[in-house]
Amino acid sequence: MKQGRLSGQVAWVSGAAMGMGRAIAELFAAEGASVAVIDVKETEGAEVVDAIRTAGGKTMFRRCDVSVEDDVRRSIDATVEQYDGLQIIVNCAAISAVQPLHKMTESLWDRLMAVNVKSIFLSTKHGVGHLLKNERSYIVNIGSISSFVAQAGTPAYTTTKGAVLLLSQSLALDYAHAGLRCNCVCPGISDTPALRSYYDRLPGGEEILAGRLRRVPLNRIIRPAEVARSVLFLSTEDSSGITGTSLTVDGGYTTAAEWDSDQVTQLGS
Repeated sequence: MKQGRLSGQVAWVSGAAMGMGRAIAELFAAEGASVAVIDVKETEGAEVVDAIRTAGGKTMFRRCDVSVEDDVRRSIDATVEQYDGLQIIVNCAAISAVQPLHKMTESLWDRLMAVNVKSIFLSTKHGVGHLLKNERSYIVNIGSISSFVAQAGTPAYTTTKGAVLLLSQSLALDYAHAGLRCNCVCPGISDTPALRSYYDRLPGGEEILAGRLRRVPLNRIIRPAEVARSVLFLSTEDSSGITGTSLTVDGGYTTAAEWDSDQVTQLGS
């Protein structure tokens, strides 16, 4: 594999078995990083590892429930033992629930908070000691457009993503003196298996999704690879002056109060 922007770096990426997490893991490996693929989905995680290794990259899979402290600690320890260090943590693991609060169970609320927010606490708690051994290191957390605006029917998810953004800012302040930068990438409507599965289950789901996309100025869905490139930017010194901020990758969705696209913007390479 050719020399890349992450050559010699070690990255721990949660939620890496599918969707945006997989795109991040594969891009990081293509750029020369040794990547720990962290997820509860063993079959899909193994597929990611196989794809990365086939392409000549260095990777390992570790089954990990990111809401469980021992799982997170062991996965980070295994990553450091395997690759002799850790420079980058990407917290991409997340779940959602489309349900109003009055119908939500306490256990479901707690599960969203644990997977989407507590996981960042745990990976930082057990990873920061390794990160701070480096002159420069990086944490990138995956937020959402729901980090800024609410969406109907997802109060718990929106709450978690708002927390992800503020937690990212707090981490940036606490560790800036040590050369650790922390930022947040906030995707819009993204073409992930979870999103496709949700709309496939809805009556008229394809039309509903198309209606949502017409409210996006670029009039198209965001590709996981586009999110991955934003995470890569914040995980290198290309973004050396940036910490405690958010990078919104939403095709302009949160830019306008009202918008109705009538033509498709051409995709770039």
